[in-house]
Amino acid sequence: MLTVGLTGGIGSGKSAVAAELAAYGATVVDADAIAREVVEPGTPGLEAVVAEFGDRVLTPDGRLDRPRLGEIVFADEASLTRLNAIVHPLVGERSAQLMEEAVASGVEVVVYDVPLLVENGLGPLYDLVVVVDAPDAVRVERVTANRGMPREQVEARIRAQADRDTRLAAADLVVDNSGTREELTERVAGLWRELLERAR
Repeated sequence: MLTVGLTGGIGSGKSAVAAELAAYGATVVDADAIAREVVEPGTPGLEAVVAEFGDRVLTPDGRLDRPRLGEIVFADEASLTRLNAIVHPLVGERSAQLMEEAVASGVEVVVYDVPLLVENGLGPLYDLVVVVDAPDAVRVERVTANRGMPREQVEARIRAQADRDTRLAAADLVVDNSGTREELTERVAGLWRELLERAR
């Protein structure tokens, strides 16, 4: 079995690549989805976040107000560090559980979709690191158009992540997503062939 760490900055198209790999038959472990799961209402994770940041990070119905929390932590490095210290261990535990299930089911390729793989030095955990890459300007345009996030917020998130050169230096394979969706689909088909060869 081949374990792949898949990463890319905000707006790079990493989630699109993960979805296409899942369609080919890879088991995809999505760190962002797990990070949401571990702070659902009633979880120790949400309790810990509220203990650290207060009720201001809750919506009226008691869920985590992710945009509000994002405004706080992406404007202050110390706050981001405190949030990561709460969430990352919980994500690690849940990921390990999903990995065990994947091994038991006999899949050939397990893809970990990890936004902060480079920032947290997680490359050595995987057989292979795949980086989805696009120029910063393209990423800003995509996120403002697709998610309606203000440009300044997108730029703040880009600054909070590893820069492009650092991320590319960590890659075993790079998927260029500076073009169209059709071009990306072709590149992912090639990536899947490569991953299967390596798995076998």
